[in-house]
Amino acid sequence: MRRISRRGRRGAALLEAIVALAVLTAAAVPVVSLAAESLRAIDRARNRERELRAANAFFEAVALWSRADLDRHLGDRRQGHWVMRVDRPSPGLYTVSLADSGTHALLLRTSLYRPD
Repeated sequence: MRRISRRGRRGAALLEAIVALAVLTAAAVPVVSLAAESLRAIDRARNRERELRAANAFFEAVALWSRADLDRHLGDRRQGHWVMRVDRPSPGLYTVSLADSGTHALLLRTSLYRPD
């Protein structure tokens, strides 16, 4: 009789260990997926920041353009992987916007004053 009860206890201990591993695995899956999603979000934020820095550097060059340069660029123009739009709402005032060419999401917009 003692032999049978020892085997039963060993089997119960093994079953408890298997259940504990299953519970730990079930708890770990959401944690791992959350960590993976966090890494993807960080990567997207870094890419977005890199894109905005490049767009800002381009805008710094556009801010130095003369009135004649701005007039030559009126309307929509593709600039690399961006679409730049230059409008002249009134004499001497220009609005310049830069959007992503794929998503058309607005990245930057500014107004420039160039008197006669």
